[in-house]
Amino acid sequence: MSDGQADIGVLGLGTMGANLALNIAENGFKVAVHNRTTSKAFALRDDNPGIGDNVLPTETLEEFVSALKAPRLVLFMVPAGKLVDDEMARVTPLLSPGDVMIDAGNADFNDTVRRSTAVEATGLHFVGMGVSGGELGARHGPSIMVGGARETYPLLEPILAKIAAKYEGEPCVAWLGPDGAGHFVKTIHNGIEYADMQMIAEIYGIMRDGIGLEPAAMAKIFIDWNTRGLASYLIEITAVTLAETDPETSRPMVDVIVDEAGQKGTGRWAVIEAQKLGVGATTIEAAVSARGVSSHRGEREKASALYRDVEIETSRFGDEADDIAEMEQALETAKIIAYAQGYATMAAASEEYGWNLPLGEIARIWRAGCIIRSRFLDDIAKAYDAGSVVNLLQAADFVARVAAAQMALRQVVAKAALVGIPVPALSAALAYFDDYRRARGTTNLTQAQRDLFGAHTFRRLDKDGVFHHRWPAV
Repeated sequence: MSDGQADIGVLGLGTMGANLALNIAENGFKVAVHNRTTSKAFALRDDNPGIGDNVLPTETLEEFVSALKAPRLVLFMVPAGKLVDDEMARVTPLLSPGDVMIDAGNADFNDTVRRSTAVEATGLHFVGMGVSGGELGARHGPSIMVGGARETYPLLEPILAKIAAKYEGEPCVAWLGPDGAGHFVKTIHNGIEYADMQMIAEIYGIMRDGIGLEPAAMAKIFIDWNTRGLASYLIEITAVTLAETDPETSRPMVDVIVDEAGQKGTGRWAVIEAQKLGVGATTIEAAVSARGVSSHRGEREKASALYRDVEIETSRFGDEADDIAEMEQALETAKIIAYAQGYATMAAASEEYGWNLPLGEIARIWRAGCIIRSRFLDDIAKAYDAGSVVNLLQAADFVARVAAAQMALRQVVAKAALVGIPVPALSAALAYFDDYRRARGTTNLTQAQRDLFGAHTFRRLDKDGVFHHRWPAV
């Protein structure tokens, strides 16, 4: 193999790495590949006739790096955390000034900021790149969120624009800002994804336990919903999963799956960062918490027995058609609120870290390829195009939609509560809406309490300044 054949190198050939490499190769670029288990690199070439000629497997790290054209682009697809640092440490001595290291895995943006600072000081470049779309997205077109030094993006753009998903011909990729901007946006994407999935699951729970629908009937409802405002990938796959039958038992597939949800950490990161920034991302937090509760299945079974005799209303759901229409409105309204929280978190981070995130552009690159792709994102992009947006709940189109449908959300949450069906994310969305729209809340009492027990001071409505009151001794 002669030096400098490959346009880019992919290090790490798990599911995502292998599929990204094949996507790159299929789009006409030569891609060097390397994996600690070297047989994976050669299998990737040999098992993919037609595009395998563009895959250059390598046995050693030195061979891998020497196969790359200058400036070398090294894309890491290894699990987040220490392994990224370890692999970067192995590759760095083999690179030259101007070469670019790209972390395309799910990474804590704080690690990306740290790595960017360290690498950029050496004359090399570092890019933190969020990639969304799962296995199929990586293979056929993901949504790509790029962060790093602005001058590195032109080196990557020709490849990324080709391999990204397309929405009406536009590639779903953009440079979003320096250092950790790309990975931060991917984290919030995943947080919104958690909230969206949880709210869909809660609606499923009402259909199953409140109305008594079978999965096949629910599938038809979600297919119908996917033709209107809720049209999205997650609604689409919900219909697919509900319609599926288990080949072993002939029962609905969802009925044989254990109700314990896994998580890889990005949802928790989204909640942590929102809390650090002082933003109430309550629907995301509720979704993360719900997954945590689900993991304690044994405890839930014992609690079910302990509280078997708790009295609750047996039914609050009446006309099925009316209930289904109400749930559609409720889910769409809660979805708007969840996105408003995610976007408020990104806006706060943009200000805090000086990123100047292009929030409308983020909506555009999420319209295809990523897990939360939906028709709804067009509306968000238009809202930002129309002018400055403080919060999506203040954008004119969304104000009208939420005002018109908020009663449906109230009804669904209230009915579910009365019959004992948990709807933590839908409830959190409603509570946030009521909190956000209230001109005078209740934290004046909280401030009084804090001042009494800790002299934390407060501000007054009738004059400027900061005050402390001499409260009666308790």
